[in-house]
Amino acid sequence: MPANLIFYDTETSGIQKDFSQILQCGSIQTNRSFEELAQQNIGCRPLPWVNPQPKAMLTNKKIELFKSNTSHYQMMSDLHRQWREWTVDGPGTFVTYNGHAFDEELIRRQFYWNLLDIYLTNTNGNGRLDLFLMLQNLACYFNNVIEIPLHDGGPGISLRLEDLAAANNISNDDAHDAIADCKLMLELLKIIDGQIPEWIDFFISTATKPGMQAAINCKTFLALGEVYRRERFRYPVVICGADATRPNEIVFFDLSFDPEEIFSLETSDIFSMVHKGGRDGPLKKYKINKTIPICPQEMIQDNAIFDMDINVLIKRAELVKKNTDFHTLVSDAMADRIFNFKEPEHIEQLIYAGGFPKPSDKELMDDFHRIEEPSYRIKIARNIEDERFRLFAERLVCQMYPSEAPGDMQKRYEGFLNQRLNEEGPWGSTEKILAEIEKLKDSEDQIILNATESFIKQRN
Repeated sequence: MPANLIFYDTETSGIQKDFSQILQCGSIQTNRSFEELAQQNIGCRPLPWVNPQPKAMLTNKKIELFKSNTSHYQMMSDLHRQWREWTVDGPGTFVTYNGHAFDEELIRRQFYWNLLDIYLTNTNGNGRLDLFLMLQNLACYFNNVIEIPLHDGGPGISLRLEDLAAANNISNDDAHDAIADCKLMLELLKIIDGQIPEWIDFFISTATKPGMQAAINCKTFLALGEVYRRERFRYPVVICGADATRPNEIVFFDLSFDPEEIFSLETSDIFSMVHKGGRDGPLKKYKINKTIPICPQEMIQDNAIFDMDINVLIKRAELVKKNTDFHTLVSDAMADRIFNFKEPEHIEQLIYAGGFPKPSDKELMDDFHRIEEPSYRIKIARNIEDERFRLFAERLVCQMYPSEAPGDMQKRYEGFLNQRLNEEGPWGSTEKILAEIEKLKDSEDQIILNATESFIKQRN
């Protein structure tokens, strides 16, 4: 099936994933030749309880959205509808830049807040790619394909999108605009595609979990490339275990280490290696439902880049692949791990902890979007069983129908607004935001800071 690529980027009110809001989302649909087929560029006003962070506004400059007539619910619903339309005839691959760490987490959370399908980008055959992670592999093994800029003259490198654009003569007049950043991603990939199209095809094939599973069961070994603190790290690896209790989590063996020496270690030593992890040990943990910066060894033209004889590495890879007892031991060590997560205090933090909605709740949430009748939406908000989604439905009802929302819903909503605007919490503090604006006024854009300050003060 021909590739259906959907590039997207967001501009947000802040950097706190659980509490910041998407203000703009730009999406571009392309084919495998990176020819644009369609685009969507949407924005919205800040939610009544979200205070824009001054540094975020200085970055994205979207102060015109303070006066937008588009609500957050409208924007996220339109986005969800557009992405569904683009993938109705065939699965899509959603491409971001550092999206696994930020943009996609924001998208998921705000689908969650608005009673929409949280996992649209990686279900029903859809997949996802993080170009930032892909370029880590490129910088390590194919650094002559594009110009990799130095950070402050070196020796460290920069993978910031705007730095890459400047180094490769890509126009970047509107940096930190969502659509503009999508176009930067596209232009970089066009340059790469002109020289190593097979590398791009490989990564597209890994965008889904089945595709990644096929990729990691490689012919010889994989070239893992990471950029950490602006330094390149190269690892020849093969898979050596997985967590049966968390099926997305796998372990690679670093072939820079002699397998025979690791095989001879005590069980307790292997368990300790798995539990501690780290960059310098022989065992490296990754998740197959996300982009991993790997490519097949066969794609690498200069085998000397591994600083070890290629035949030795291939022999070591075979030793690891054949040692099923070692695979079992590593897998047991993965399953033995204990995670102590802090108990979430707010429903925004329960996106993964609370599980999927019950089928009956899912049906009610679908009706909420389908039937635009205040009394029926209020009834839905009453009948959703999962407290998370019931409270989100109440917030939507109180925003949409302030004069018709029942008194108890209004009382809870007003208490919620008071908490978020007047009390300090993980979402920040109005008082501290205003103080930060004052500090920044001496050295930063006065128009943006004054507009942000005025918006917060008028609303509060």
